[in-house]
Amino acid sequence: MVPVYLVDWPIATDPLAREIIGDAVRAGTAEVGVQLHPWVNPPHTEQVNAHHSYAGNLPVELEEAKFRKLRDTIEEGFGTLPRIYRAGRYGLGPQTAKLLSETGIAIDSSVRARYDYSATQGPDYARHPVTPYWTDPDHKLIELPLTTVFWGLLRQQGGHVFPLTTRFPRLGGALSRLGLLERIGLTPEGVSMDEALRAIDIAIDDQLPVLVLSFHSPSLAAGHTPYVRTEADLDALYDWFRGVYAYLDTRGVRPTTVEEIMASVDA
Repeated sequence: MVPVYLVDWPIATDPLAREIIGDAVRAGTAEVGVQLHPWVNPPHTEQVNAHHSYAGNLPVELEEAKFRKLRDTIEEGFGTLPRIYRAGRYGLGPQTAKLLSETGIAIDSSVRARYDYSATQGPDYARHPVTPYWTDPDHKLIELPLTTVFWGLLRQQGGHVFPLTTRFPRLGGALSRLGLLERIGLTPEGVSMDEALRAIDIAIDDQLPVLVLSFHSPSLAAGHTPYVRTEADLDALYDWFRGVYAYLDTRGVRPTTVEEIMASVDA
């Protein structure tokens, strides 16, 4: 497995992180990408609030300035030009794709398909595709959505039914308890191993060409995220990884890299 470390400003400027991740990158056992969290990334000219926590909500010039500052710092610190991007909080904006394709990014993975963040002034991905797609007619930037599936008797109608749960909060719980409809993302944060294995089966049955797993790196130590508060939670996290990757292997799903994905779409 070759993990992709999506690096934000604090990590990009941390000498220890540069050493640890940089060694892995140079050895070919890891790749780095860009993850822009606006509130910690210079230049700091915007008002820090919920709206501006999504980079795509910033003025276009400021989003670009923050992105370029971070991308150049990553290239300098890790000795490689990052080719993949994920907006912090999945916060794409109307001009983000243009910015990425003009600055050497080949893959965006900011879309969390089947999730809607508009209630907190973020983007709505509820009806976005779950399969990779080109974002532009010139085929410069491919979108690699985080893998999310619907499970249950109504999963084929999930795209139409599940958005109703944002208007009727009790509906989601009822649908899940009855085995009618459940949304499952491929992440160890808030998703059990059993749920993840079901999601893998559905993704394979639906012939998704790429499965994208993700988690927040602070979860690798107890006490930094709501998902891993204790050492027991941390043990469970590693059990999740072991179980999920073992199951992927039995299902014939092999790891890939950013480079391989780029080559496959250029072929």
